Amino acid sequence: MNLNEIQEKLELVTGKWWFLLIFTLLGTVTPPFVTKGYEPSKTGEIILHILGNALIHSFSPLYPVFKIIPIILVSALVLFGNRVGRIFSLYAGINYLLSALLQGIAVTDEYGLGIVTGNVVQILVVASLWFWEALVNKSDFSPRKVPAARYFVVPLAFLAFWYPMNPDSLKPDFNPTYLFTNAAGLAFCTMTPVYLGILTLYYPKVNIATLRVTSLAGMIIGFWNMVVNFLIEPHMWWNGVLHLPLVLISIYAFALSFRKRDLEMRGNELMRANQQPSTRK
Repeated sequence: MNLNEIQEKLELVTGKWWFLLIFTLLGTVTPPFVTKGYEPSKTGEIILHILGNALIHSFSPLYPVFKIIPIILVSALVLFGNRVGRIFSLYAGINYLLSALLQGIAVTDEYGLGIVTGNVVQILVVASLWFWEALVNKSDFSPRKVPAARYFVVPLAFLAFWYPMNPDSLKPDFNPTYLFTNAAGLAFCTMTPVYLGILTLYYPKVNIATLRVTSLAGMIIGFWNMVVNFLIEPHMWWNGVLHLPLVLISIYAFALSFRKRDLEMRGNELMRANQQPSTRK
């Protein structure tokens, strides 16, 4: 198959109910892995422990790099369109790859090597689809008129990227330096609103398979963040608020990914109807 045929297969398969079910179960029932073992009843505790001690916390000197690069790339995408489209998608793939490895893996004295398996696998799948998009260059980032209503994603994505939370108190802190200094540039939950927000603004001329799977992962991971931050750890309510962009934009993008398919099906049916010979005399 050529690249276009593979792309069509990806769009078809990722829209099947069984793919959606398997991908969802992957992120909800897959147990974490730890080298020192644990009791199944402590699964939730283990996951929170791994996430709280993930490798990403050891890379704080690099945080500014992964904040500045997205700002430059998004600006370049707006100014130069398709000339930087592949670079943008390639960076997104690298960003997701790092998020999977740095956020979903921890090494601690208590449990040894720990992996939030479901999260890691889901984000790796998302990364692979962004690498695929960098290869096929399906998305069209040329300038166009965008309905004003779609711009609701911009302030939400900006809030997620800024992530104005004091790292010590976990309370609201709108320090502008966080735009360049915190871990949001490396985190799945804060960069996904940015990537999905851009795809929704250029929809429908985007890679639908990439849009669909990225938004599905965003909904799943976002849902569990809502559970943890508002129900299990209510003192982290502000962290939950800052994850609302992930949930809202993911739901919106996921719905759009199926809308395009429906429109294409209707268009194909209309074309077939027009091509049929008339029976009138």
